[in-house]
Amino acid sequence: MKANNLPMPTSVQQAFDAYPTEIRTVMQCLRELIFDVAKQWQLGPVNESLKWGEPSYTVTGGSPVRIDWKAKQPDQVGLYFHCQTSLVETFRELYKESLSFSANRSIVVPYQSTDTLNDLPLAELEHCVLLAFKYHKLKHLPLLGE
Repeated sequence: MKANNLPMPTSVQQAFDAYPTEIRTVMQCLRELIFDVAKQWQLGPVNESLKWGEPSYTVTGGSPVRIDWKAKQPDQVGLYFHCQTSLVETFRELYKESLSFSANRSIVVPYQSTDTLNDLPLAELEHCVLLAFKYHKLKHLPLLGE
């Protein structure tokens, strides 16, 4: 299942359409990654909606993952997580060498127009999405069981 073949709710499609073309490509890649993680790990259907004007993805029993790009930071896309969880703190411990973070809110995905999607740290991002989607089962474990 490719997420780009899955229909988007109208509100999410409008948000995607508002992004610059090259950013839309990165956002679509992250969307696909999110749906692929849920399918691969049999986490159930992904609820796709807008939260605070940003595309948001949830599965039953998980913590939401949002993705967004902001014009004031044109060289990055963010994967946002609930700030009152230990998710970003755990990601920082696991992937401090390969990922960048913003406080306890997000993973910062650097982007330049010359980058290819192959340059994204997909394995690390997939693992982070998986931990978010399984958060309520793992939150009592040190480093979320990792």
